[in-house]
Amino acid sequence: MGSTILNPYVQFDGNAREAMEFYHSVLGGDLKVMTFGESGMPGPASDKVMHAQLTSEAGYTIMASDTPPGMDYEPGRNISISISGDDGDLLRRYWEALGEGATVTMPLEKQMWGDEYGALVDRYGVNWMVDITS
Repeated sequence: MGSTILNPYVQFDGNAREAMEFYHSVLGGDLKVMTFGESGMPGPASDKVMHAQLTSEAGYTIMASDTPPGMDYEPGRNISISISGDDGDLLRRYWEALGEGATVTMPLEKQMWGDEYGALVDRYGVNWMVDITS
C-alpha cells in the first residue's frame, strides 16, 4: 500500500509565487512551481502559478495556485494550516517568521490544556495555528 499525506491547498489572487517563496523561506525544503504558461496556457496569466508544492525538511507539504483565468477569487478564511509537535525551538522559529506582517489572533502562550498554542493570520490572509505539545 502506498503512502498518503494530508496538506492544505491554498488559492491566491495572483501572488501565489510570492507567498510560496515566503513559506519556503520560513520552512525550508523543496519548492516546485509550474506556471499556466509552462502548462501550455498562453495569455495574460501565463506567468501566474498553476500549481506549486512546498515539501519542507520537516515533512510538511503545502500546495497552492493562483486563481485560474475566468474564475472568481474567494478568500479561504475557513482554511487553517496547523503545525504541531514537541520541538519547541523549531516551532517558535516558525511562529516568529510567520508573524512578520501578520495579525496575531491568539498569542503563542501556555494554554489550559497544557500546550503552548498560538494563532495568526499571515500577511497573505492565511490562518496558521502553532501548537507546542507539553
